Amino acid sequence: MNENLISIELAYATPERQWLETLLLARGSTVADALDKSDVFNVFPHLDKSTLTLGIFSKRVELTTLLQAGDRLEIYRPLQVDPKVARKRRAEKKRAQTDKRWTRRTRN
Repeated sequence: MNENLISIELAYATPERQWLETLLLARGSTVADALDKSDVFNVFPHLDKSTLTLGIFSKRVELTTLLQAGDRLEIYRPLQVDPKVARKRRAEKKRAQTDKRWTRRTRN
């Protein structure tokens, strides 16, 4: 392979589908360059480059981040529920179930 080129992967997933694209880019390319060269916006037209949350191997990056050979650039979907809210709901549900089992009955 040409030493002035690097190979990276671009990954995106929806609940219905996983998508992975391998890109050959010039050394010194940024995340924005990779997005521009990829087919991701044709495959997923609802994506907007200016509002994407991106990462490389689960670490957040910006559009200006330089890519290294072997990087996996990931596009993240917004969370459906805040993790703190979800945890609170699970705890409340479990507490309600426990309360039902341990409720004492009084005799008249």
